[in-house]
Amino acid sequence: MMLIATDLDGTLLRADKTISARTTEALERAAAADVPVVLVTGRPIRWLRTVYAQLAIPLPAVCANGAVVYDPMRDQVLRADPLAPEALEEIARRLAEEVPEAVLAVEIMDGREMRHHIDYPMRWDSEHGGVQAVRAIAELLTEPAVKLLVRAGDRDPDEFADQIAKALAGVGEATHSSTSGLVEVSASGVTKAAGLAWYCARLGVPAAEVTAFGDMPNDVPMLAWAGHAVAVGNAHPAVKEIADEVVASNEDDGVATYLEQLLP
Repeated sequence: MMLIATDLDGTLLRADKTISARTTEALERAAAADVPVVLVTGRPIRWLRTVYAQLAIPLPAVCANGAVVYDPMRDQVLRADPLAPEALEEIARRLAEEVPEAVLAVEIMDGREMRHHIDYPMRWDSEHGGVQAVRAIAELLTEPAVKLLVRAGDRDPDEFADQIAKALAGVGEATHSSTSGLVEVSASGVTKAAGLAWYCARLGVPAAEVTAFGDMPNDVPMLAWAGHAVAVGNAHPAVKEIADEVVASNEDDGVATYLEQLLP
């Protein structure tokens, strides 16, 4: 059985966070052909409402870079693999040594709530609700978190992610999906590939039957795992380097164009 796995921001969604009518139609065509489609995103659950509002059928999602598998039809978390408080404490300790100026936030309650240090610069984060500011780093480390977020002013995103990855080796997975110097940290071994592999095993779909679409470094593990990897035209060089093929950009309906050819 074939399965389609697609990233959201920068891949399926346009820059204004909308899904084109053409893309919506292509996803409906896949459903009509009994081809499962799963959203695989760095977004937490609380950020999915605006996506589901644009879809005729709510699609299952692997959220928080693989830490959460979510069934929107039942509003049910099928699997969660968060950072334990002990791991969060160790990560905070290492970050304080490596990047003393770093400020942190965490996605808790399976990604339904965000808690951030008062100095953490809020950008689009607060648009989706469920946000609480705290004054002490220790208050961020008491509950399991499906994702920890790290900022330290304006940084080169690739270099900063590499720096954090080295500092957290063995205790967390560091990646990035933006150009703003934000690093996203998951539990050790938790990636989009791991979350998608769990979901596909549940359906009995082997990696060889999965076609995956992506655009940023947090998509690389998923694309490397999938049988066929597709980068959109606007993708990060690291994504294009491992992709089996490159299609049009997200603004030009690259995913839809591919699906139209795949499912005539």
